[in-house]
Amino acid sequence: MAKNRFSALQELTKRTPLNVEHTEKLTSVFGDNVFTRNKMRQYLSVEAFKKLEDVMSDNGSFDNNLADQVASAMKAWAVEKGATHYTHWFQPLNGATAEKHDSFISLTKDGSVIDSFDGKMLIQQEPDASSFPSGGIRNTFEARGYTAWDPGSPAFISNGTLCIPTVFVAYTGEALDYKTPMLKALAMVDKAAVDVCQYFDKDVKKVISTLGWEQEYFLVDDALFNARPDLRLCGRTLMGHQSAKDQQLEDHYFGAIPRRVRAFMIDLEYECYKLGIPVKTRHNEVAPNQFEVAPVFEEANLAVDHNQLLMSTMKRVARNHHFNMLLHEKPFKGINGSGKHNNWSLMTDTGVNLLSPGKNPKSNMQFLVFLVAATKAVMEHETLLKAGIVSLGNETRLGGDEAPPVIMSVFLGQQLAGIFDEIEKKVSTKKMTPDEKTELKLNVGRIPEIILDNTDRNRTSPFAFTGNRFELRAVGSSANCGEPMTILNAAVAEQLVLFKKEVDALIEKGVKKDEAIFQILRKFIIESKKIRFEGNGYGDEWKKEAFKRGLSTVSDCVEALKGYVTPKARKLFVDNGIFSERELEARFEIKNEMYFKKMEIESRILGDLALNHIIPTAISYQNTLIKNVKGLKEIMPDVYANVADVQMQAIKEISEHVKAIKTLTDEMTDVREKSNDIKDMIKRAEAYSKDVRPYLSSIREHIDTLELMVDDEMWPLPKYRELLFSR
Repeated sequence: MAKNRFSALQELTKRTPLNVEHTEKLTSVFGDNVFTRNKMRQYLSVEAFKKLEDVMSDNGSFDNNLADQVASAMKAWAVEKGATHYTHWFQPLNGATAEKHDSFISLTKDGSVIDSFDGKMLIQQEPDASSFPSGGIRNTFEARGYTAWDPGSPAFISNGTLCIPTVFVAYTGEALDYKTPMLKALAMVDKAAVDVCQYFDKDVKKVISTLGWEQEYFLVDDALFNARPDLRLCGRTLMGHQSAKDQQLEDHYFGAIPRRVRAFMIDLEYECYKLGIPVKTRHNEVAPNQFEVAPVFEEANLAVDHNQLLMSTMKRVARNHHFNMLLHEKPFKGINGSGKHNNWSLMTDTGVNLLSPGKNPKSNMQFLVFLVAATKAVMEHETLLKAGIVSLGNETRLGGDEAPPVIMSVFLGQQLAGIFDEIEKKVSTKKMTPDEKTELKLNVGRIPEIILDNTDRNRTSPFAFTGNRFELRAVGSSANCGEPMTILNAAVAEQLVLFKKEVDALIEKGVKKDEAIFQILRKFIIESKKIRFEGNGYGDEWKKEAFKRGLSTVSDCVEALKGYVTPKARKLFVDNGIFSERELEARFEIKNEMYFKKMEIESRILGDLALNHIIPTAISYQNTLIKNVKGLKEIMPDVYANVADVQMQAIKEISEHVKAIKTLTDEMTDVREKSNDIKDMIKRAEAYSKDVRPYLSSIREHIDTLELMVDDEMWPLPKYRELLFSR
């Protein structure tokens, strides 16, 4: 009997659902562990609070006195809440969050201790940067890095520690995190959007990017999880035959939430509310044991922080319920993987969603301008957007009949697509007649008829308009939202700047403002037409059509990553100060490095499982069959004559699969070692993608076949039917 597997199943039978009860109203605990504006107002003087508000709205700057006052107030609140330590909480380029805890305790001259936390400790810290990905920005011996407080995201308490959201930069000033470039991109789209809004509403002084993410994930019982080395170390199964029943009956999606899972969700929501994360939706997803949580949309910077915080909170809460949470994009072969849809829009300080149609032609024209700018941004930077969402995990998920294709396209819906076509046909590059103006304005004025139900959600589109926002559906479940948000906001800002420049040029030539806007709008619509697609993104016809249109059809992750260093990408990022040349090259190198390092881990684990678990198990079962054949021949020769062929065929097939697994594993090891000798990070990633990766599938195919042949009680690893249907 396979001890690990069956002991895990026995442990599972002991699980009893927790009866989770939280007597407090959720609204009463919301933000309890967050240093919110209301708490700032309570702990700060009126003058200090006003200055801090100006800083948070980008209308003021810090001085030492204000920093000391804020630090003192933050410490007082945190200590009252039971916090003993503080940390600068940041998001390095390894995809996780990082924190180094320091206690508030400080020694006085007489040897006694006091709680101490001043402005210098708040604003800047110097964590060791030597072991974080840098892409060659600094040498290994250059350990110094800096974290600096981001006032735009509130401090919070987690596990008795005051966490202060920060940026993370190298000693030389280059960004080593996701937050720094995103903040620059958000500032860029703010300015560009405000400038365009001035055509329509002079009261607009600020525009913020909003984000509402939808987080998909799997839950696996921790006993079964711990019995699978591949799940523990890779986050996905490297072998496992498909369960006879999985998602084909479509009975899990939006079904009744299992009791034990519901207990986990209730605890998770309670912890999220205390941290100020406005989670709103929970439900079963398509695959068995797959679920989703989604919040109310927020300002993008805060939303990204909240998503990173959510992922770590989910893992902690899941363990309390004897679950392990999987965020890998494709943890199980043959069923749906997990994504993280990014719902994006732009909101003015006057309360207008710029991607929501208004009540009159004027506001609808503003809506169309921003809609077209976003569409053209995807057109101009489709390869860069793809580079921003691909990874080793997402590479397998994208392009299957479960997730958006890796080919970037924009879905607008039939009614909006029709309006785009009308504008393209009827707006002349010359001066419009009064009849043309009237007809066009009447057409634009009908946009309020587009309600959410009339703009369908095309699940096969990677970038779909869904009534009052765009949904970037291709982001992977484990990804940091900051990366696609940096690219998208910078790309849209670039098009808004170009739009204003071209409209202003026409106005300077004497063209009326409305007419100039119409003319450039039409120009942008024509220039972005090939990115628009209203059909089935899963079909082979679209792949052929996309290729004919000149869109990138690359599906290989390493090849797609080159979108980061195209001339267009360099112009967008470097010319606008989002990245320096050095930072951009570093990002490109880091993403390639992460790719081959993760694949190296997968290759090594698969080799270990194949040689030390699967082959010995198969041989043991084969020996059992051999003994059975010998016994039948000696004791019951008549029976032996009837069944010998079947038994011998099974013995032969097992031998063939064992030989293939051993041969392929040895070859994979040799190829991996040769790839590791390549010094250039990019070429090494290419070698892993081209030479190592195919072995993972080939070896798995033989192992999965053996799983169906070997005695169930001897198989060493929990099977899919056990992993996916344990509640």
